[in-house]
Amino acid sequence: MSASILKSLANYRVSSVLNRDVKQFGKKFLLDGDDETCWNSDQGSPQWVLLEFSKQVVIEELHIQFQGGFAGKECHVQVASIESDEFTELTKIFPEDSNKLQVFTLTPAPPVSKLRIVFTSSTDFYGRITIYKLDVIGRTGSHD
Repeated sequence: MSASILKSLANYRVSSVLNRDVKQFGKKFLLDGDDETCWNSDQGSPQWVLLEFSKQVVIEELHIQFQGGFAGKECHVQVASIESDEFTELTKIFPEDSNKLQVFTLTPAPPVSKLRIVFTSSTDFYGRITIYKLDVIGRTGSHD
């Protein structure tokens, strides 16, 4: 059964934080479930979010809620397995410049241990990305 697999998260990192202000815009706000908080990257492209899982997972959907005006325009969804730290591109997604929660259905890859979302461009002139909600839907283990 598919559900949020963030409880299998071992570690996560982001490319940058706006003005290095982790108390107000840090990575912890990506996954806290609070509509009032957000991760805000600093300026420049590309920006990225890296999720490392404690066990292998099969990823089926990606849920992202941006702040309008600070959305990723072209995003590369990359995965890596436990056996290899080498990332391969799973797909590209093209989010809308909107405040609404966006759901991207992904073709399930073989079980992976890492997911990286690379925002190669942004709707913001300075390349900043603002995310209020991020969730990954899938299941732990193999394809069966």
